[in-house]
Amino acid sequence: ELQMPTLDIPSLWFRSVGHTHTAFVMETLIDELAHRGTKDALEFRKGLLKKSSRHLAVIDLLKKKTPWGKKAPKGHAYGLAIHESFNTVVGQVIEVSVIDGRPKVHQVWSAVHCGRVVNPEGAKTQVDGAIAFAMSAALYGNVAVEKGQVTTSNFDSYQVLRMGEMPKSEVYFVASEDNPTGLGEPGVPPLAPALANALFALTGKRIRKLPISLEAKA
Repeated sequence: ELQMPTLDIPSLWFRSVGHTHTAFVMETLIDELAHRGTKDALEFRKGLLKKSSRHLAVIDLLKKKTPWGKKAPKGHAYGLAIHESFNTVVGQVIEVSVIDGRPKVHQVWSAVHCGRVVNPEGAKTQVDGAIAFAMSAALYGNVAVEKGQVTTSNFDSYQVLRMGEMPKSEVYFVASEDNPTGLGEPGVPPLAPALANALFALTGKRIRKLPISLEAKA
């Protein structure tokens, strides 16, 4: 049953709308189930999604184009997540380390099934922009409220991703002649859970809350 909490603070839309928190909850849960069942996280998803040709195509592309299944560099780990939104399926593999107690994202590989790609460079730019947006939200997206008043006022108190923090991004599209589907938002939802899953692989600690803090209790 759908539950909608009542908040005293007005809330509005976010890039990819409800898919952000939905993907975070579901894809970290799926990762945890795979781990508890001692299954490879990608193969586990393949078994669950075997009736969806679009998801399977994304999984196959991730296997082909990313280092998933290989040993990460020392002090690094990989995490992945797959989510469908706006009729587009996006899978992402993230390489992460921890520096001075903070997550450091080194690279993001994205596999995308959005039907026919009309403008490849424009399509890639949409995914790159979604990664930057989602990383800002996952690492810093916190608005402080005190006594009913928002105290986060501007970029001096609301941090966003800096240019030097943007990871290397590789974006791959499933070859398809299907009608084009959404692309402005679907690159956002998988990022946070893929990052959380990578941090679990690295630290053994599950992330339950956004923005991500390695000091918070799981």
